[in-house]
Amino acid sequence: MGDATDGSAHLQDMGSSILLKDISVEGRTSDILIRGGLIEKILPHKNMLDYLQKLSPSIPGEDIQSVDCTGRTAMPGFINMHTHAAMSMMRGMQEDADVKDWMKGILESEKSVDEDYVYWGTQVAALEMIRTGTTAFNDMYWHPRKALKSASALGIRPVISSVIMDGGDRRRAARQKLMCERMYRSSLQWDGKAVFVISLHSVYSVSEEMIMWASEFSQRNSLLLHVHLSETLREVNDCKASHGGLTPVEYLDRLGALSERTIAAHTLWLTPKDVRILGERKVNCVHCPRTDGDLSSGYKFLYRELRDSGANICLGTDGSASSGNLDMLEAVRTSSLLQKTWREDHKAWPLEELIKCATANGAKALRLNTGSIQEGKEADILIIDTDSPFFLSPAPFLEKFIFSGRSGCVESVIAQGKFVMKDRKIRSEKKVLEHARSIIRHHMN
Repeated sequence: MGDATDGSAHLQDMGSSILLKDISVEGRTSDILIRGGLIEKILPHKNMLDYLQKLSPSIPGEDIQSVDCTGRTAMPGFINMHTHAAMSMMRGMQEDADVKDWMKGILESEKSVDEDYVYWGTQVAALEMIRTGTTAFNDMYWHPRKALKSASALGIRPVISSVIMDGGDRRRAARQKLMCERMYRSSLQWDGKAVFVISLHSVYSVSEEMIMWASEFSQRNSLLLHVHLSETLREVNDCKASHGGLTPVEYLDRLGALSERTIAAHTLWLTPKDVRILGERKVNCVHCPRTDGDLSSGYKFLYRELRDSGANICLGTDGSASSGNLDMLEAVRTSSLLQKTWREDHKAWPLEELIKCATANGAKALRLNTGSIQEGKEADILIIDTDSPFFLSPAPFLEKFIFSGRSGCVESVIAQGKFVMKDRKIRSEKKVLEHARSIIRHHMN
């Protein structure tokens, strides 16, 4: 992809507006004008020139960065709906372990996690997510202020949470309530480029009192509520044993924790009643196929049943300590293949629906004005290099992108109207990796 100029614009490397020229948008070659972080116009090239001429008094030509996108296709940025970003520096540490042993090993490793670890671990994750086409991610981890600062520095949109995981300890619960309240007050001053949510770790690590407190606090302040839910069969059986036969879904519903504001990660082991409840409450259910497979949690995600019940289905990678990577294209592909396999149905998860689960549905869950390439939407755009062997056949773009392409086909990324990666180059990447290596060495000693 190269820069070019014509009568419509004068090139600057970091202009306040961007003009993507001759790029394919849903099969049509168009120009995309980005101003003020928004997609202002999508027009054929000749019509865009006329539009810019009319705008010339209010938009100086030298403020436009004009980019020749011949042979490229525009895609909405992926939205990773469940991850633990700073765990990017723990990948591979607990391989071949079930969930219980994995959690035990990770909790031991986390005893030395401090603010610096979270800052640089989140930057490593942000680098990977940008390289693989993610423009926003829903995070659940410690030291949220550092995670916020870290991700924002690279231009990716963080959804940052205050984590509730009291384990029945009243003093810990009091500290976490205070942290949550302080983070919420602080978030009221954020510039809109980040989102604050509350995270309940799980039904087995959070006391009933704290679940009710977090649910009420989130409802009162119209905050999203992020939770691991029905991830393993053991979680379901333990919950039934501890709460009078209630499944985790039934238990959270009884406590008032399920609504259209709830983001429920995994939702893998569900009864028909669970599916009905999740649908009636319009819960945002997040499928994380890599982690579910890696930890042997299961693979029969009930996409069709949840969709038909009224739930909003999204996709996530989970943290790379369990998923191995933060590549959303891989999560999309794996989700499709698993559904086709266990249902023995090649149309189990139609591609148009699948890609929406990785983009528009995530935007809906997070209440963001993005997720599709339309005028008036925030400019979170992937520029896909289709001038490669993966895209030679006459098959539709989505089929080739999902099943043949690789994340390396993501040539450039625009997040919130600004380039965060251009021609596969990200500013500060070398510095981030050097710091991350230093942090890892320090924590190994």
